[in-house]
Amino acid sequence: MTTLKKSRPLHDLYTMTKRNVIYSTRNLDTFITAIMLPVVMMLLFVFVFGGAINVGDYNYVNYVTPAIILLCIGYCAATTSVSIQVDMQAGIIDRFRSMSISRTCVLAGQVTASVMRNALSALLVILVAMLIGFRPSAGLLEWGLIIVLLLAYTVAFTWTALFFGLIAKTAESASVFGVVALFLPYLSSAFVPIETMPHALQVFARYQPFTPITDALRSLTFGVVDKTALVISLAWVIGLGLVAYLASLWAYKNKKRG
Repeated sequence: MTTLKKSRPLHDLYTMTKRNVIYSTRNLDTFITAIMLPVVMMLLFVFVFGGAINVGDYNYVNYVTPAIILLCIGYCAATTSVSIQVDMQAGIIDRFRSMSISRTCVLAGQVTASVMRNALSALLVILVAMLIGFRPSAGLLEWGLIIVLLLAYTVAFTWTALFFGLIAKTAESASVFGVVALFLPYLSSAFVPIETMPHALQVFARYQPFTPITDALRSLTFGVVDKTALVISLAWVIGLGLVAYLASLWAYKNKKRG
């Protein structure tokens, strides 16, 4: 008599994370593009547009760096939507479903690998920003809060990307999520003060998640804890992450290939 091997969550998570990290190293062009595009955009905004944008008492590189970090994390996380859809088209997800692997671990492996990629990309953005004049004055508490907020943002955004990848029909349609990751920050306080926008756009910018997240990060980098922005930011990322997590598990269970 044969018995099925029981799922071992920690081992499964390690295996799935390792698989996705290896996949990333074999697709360096996508990874490098996801990192370099925000860096190039930062250089463009700082040296081409920065002098024409009035951001009050801020040096523009100090104003825009938190936004570029979010942009880089969002774009790197968005590559997960394509990765999971490629696995679905190749039949790999169907294979995982037939094995004694926790469905949460299959998806959480993608999230953990995304966190690792994004830690590297965020560090690179900060180093480049410091080379061109970014001078944060955050203390130990503020840096701790920055890490917590960025980690929560990365996890929530990656789960959202996974859901879009799971429900997409093709890898090309899954890549549309990357457009959202790049587009929404522009309609926030990420690059310009929202007071400079038309009134209707101000309303949207004020109440979409990127504005409080960017404002919270920006204040933290200069040693100020904006409690209102921080609480709203955490509410957004925790709420979005929970909904995306449950939706992704549902899609993984029910969505079939092609």
